[in-house]
Amino acid sequence: MAGRRRVSRSSVVLLCLLLVSLVACGGRSAADSVRTEVQAVLDRRAGALLDRDRAAYAATGTRAGFDRVGAVPLADWSYRVGEVTRAGATATAAVELRYRLAGYDAGAVGAGRTVRLERADGTWRVTSDRPAKKSGRQPWDQGTVHVVRGAHSLVLGVGQSDGALRGYAALADRAVPAVSEAWDGDWAQRVVVIVPRSLEDMAGLLGSPASSYRGIAAVTTGETGGRSDAPADRIVVNPDAYGLLGSLGKQVVLTHETTHVATRAHTTAATPLWLSEGYADWAGYRGTGRTPAEAAPELARAVADGRVPDALPADDDFGFTDDATELARAYEGGWMACRLIAEEWGEARLGAFYRAVGAHPERDGAVEDAMRRVLGTTPEEFTPRWGEYLREEFG
Repeated sequence: MAGRRRVSRSSVVLLCLLLVSLVACGGRSAADSVRTEVQAVLDRRAGALLDRDRAAYAATGTRAGFDRVGAVPLADWSYRVGEVTRAGATATAAVELRYRLAGYDAGAVGAGRTVRLERADGTWRVTSDRPAKKSGRQPWDQGTVHVVRGAHSLVLGVGQSDGALRGYAALADRAVPAVSEAWDGDWAQRVVVIVPRSLEDMAGLLGSPASSYRGIAAVTTGETGGRSDAPADRIVVNPDAYGLLGSLGKQVVLTHETTHVATRAHTTAATPLWLSEGYADWAGYRGTGRTPAEAAPELARAVADGRVPDALPADDDFGFTDDATELARAYEGGWMACRLIAEEWGEARLGAFYRAVGAHPERDGAVEDAMRRVLGTTPEEFTPRWGEYLREEFG
């Protein structure tokens, strides 16, 4: 028995020696060891960024990015290392960056990153930190971020003057109370607005081709469904299209997008686009004095030509295509449906209807159930009434 134990121990030692380049005797692989080392370097890098410690940051590798985020109010900044591929003295790591903006984000925003490192003197140092494939860029990937704080807003801009950013903050500060007057649900009553240099940079932030947003003044990104720790939404502006709007148009667009922020917790997979976009337009135009003919010119022309729609806009009608007229009619049709509800059932019922639709467990039956319970009607009754309303306003 004793001799058998000695042979067994010798075998284990020999096996560890043979596999030392692949597996440590403690059971941890070489890949795990590199991942742990990379995680430690990135932890130090994140801490240095949050502490604004330039020397400590430089000790972890490239200084790129440190000054670009200097004005951004960060509550948290961390990295989560995934797969690491090593080739001699270099390594590439798939990393998730997670960060929160102080005073605005309840939960962390996540972004995929590809981090490359080199090893020298027994230490890994970062040589580059870039967006992962199919992951959108962050504002600081596009240049130094300038920050303007409003009463209800935080505006992050790249390639924009401070004066221009103050203009966006003023519009957002008017949008927030306007939305709060229209929407009686709980929300944070603050917004984050990102203003990139161009349409192409806007598309880069959203991880999509520029053609997807040509002519679109702004979009809102966020997580639907009411998660308590969901990150704050981001209103991302297309400065090319936004700059072509008049003062009223700019305000309506920003109020529209702010409405999406306010209603996000009650916007779910059960909510059709005619309702979410129509409600946002209703809040955007509310109190502006714009008539339906002024605010919905494409739909007005169609109705005047005898082409009254016989169904509420479908989700597919809101797709970005070459036919801008069709898209405009979809938005205008949703707005007119919400305007009809607000006029005939009251603004409070419109908000209650919105929440009731979003609370439904699935898309099928959501509108039908909410119309019956909140409005005391059915889609079969409401749709013809909507068509009649269009004739009244545009005929």
